[in-house]
Amino acid sequence: MGKQKLCLGIFIGAVAGGLLSLFDRDARYYAKGKAAVVKSGSSYYVKRPSEAVKGAKNAFDRFNAQFTKGADNAINALEQVENTLDQFTNKEKKELNNNL
Repeated sequence: MGKQKLCLGIFIGAVAGGLLSLFDRDARYYAKGKAAVVKSGSSYYVKRPSEAVKGAKNAFDRFNAQFTKGADNAINALEQVENTLDQFTNKEKKELNNNL
C-alpha cells in the first residue's frame, strides 16, 4: 500500500511539474518539437515493425556484448587484486618463518 502511494505521488508530482513547466514559452516549443520527433519515429516503426524488432535485437546484442566485456574486465581486475594480496600474504608468512 505504501509503495503504491509513493509511486502515485511521484507520478502526480511529475505530471504537475511538467504541466507547470509548459507555462514557459521555450519549454513549450521544446516539448512540441520533441513530440513531433517521437510522432514521426513511431509512425515509421508502425509501418515497418520488422525493422523495429531488428533494431531492438541489435541494441540488445550490443548491450549484451558491452555488459559481458565489462564483467570480464571486472573479473580480471578482481583476480589481479587477489594475486597481489596472495603475494603480499605469502611474503609476510615467509618473513615470519625466517624470523622463527
